[in-house]
Amino acid sequence: MKITLLMMLSLYCLKISAFNHDHVHWDEILKKNTQLKSSQVLVDYKALKKNPNQLNQYLDDLKKVKPSQFASFSEKQKLAFWINAYNAFTIDIVLKHYPIESIKEIKSGWFSSGPWKIEFITLLGKTISLDEIEHNIIRKRFDEPRIHFALNCASLGCPSLYQQAFNAKHLDTQLQSAALHFLTNKKKNYLKGDTLYLSKIFKWYGDDFQNKYKSYKNFIIETLQLKKEQNQNKEENYKIEFNEYDWKLNGL
Repeated sequence: MKITLLMMLSLYCLKISAFNHDHVHWDEILKKNTQLKSSQVLVDYKALKKNPNQLNQYLDDLKKVKPSQFASFSEKQKLAFWINAYNAFTIDIVLKHYPIESIKEIKSGWFSSGPWKIEFITLLGKTISLDEIEHNIIRKRFDEPRIHFALNCASLGCPSLYQQAFNAKHLDTQLQSAALHFLTNKKKNYLKGDTLYLSKIFKWYGDDFQNKYKSYKNFIIETLQLKKEQNQNKEENYKIEFNEYDWKLNGL
């Protein structure tokens, strides 16, 4: 009897401490507080500022994950965790300073615009910054350049905030969908003649595509299935120009 009771208690404790890899709170937040307008997903920061409870609950869910628990996650579960965390904490710090016209109004220091170096995120027993998540964790530990279409910097120039929580089951499909949505947004990327006019994201992070896709140009050509004429879809056939980056807040 005692053994059975202990087993039941253990299973109950395990159940309540298990992390939800569907990121349901974040998924609901995105569905309730984002709108797609003219190929751009916009965020209802006013509504979130007025009622931040669900966002705070999700951030608490992330904070409760212990390092030993995280170590048991699959690689896709870990990557989905970090992408969602980055996006959720970005919205969190915007809300702390809202209303603002650009995320760059938030200062990391005297000479640093934007919040990316501020250590305000407590996860897995450490206090870290958005830069730490993006550059020292995601880019360093995962060979997945499509994260540049998933991480959102709360600006119109960014790839849109994905309107679903990323999860391990559908991660590859979601990343490819985010990439296609970004590349087909003609305000950010387009082909004119033999010139690709691209977001500066490819200027800043183009080297990340080298290992898996040979180059960012090759990734774009393959994803958009670009062909000028037979056997003429090679990357050397396209010139590159980079568009201006729009740092205005991606708010409704």
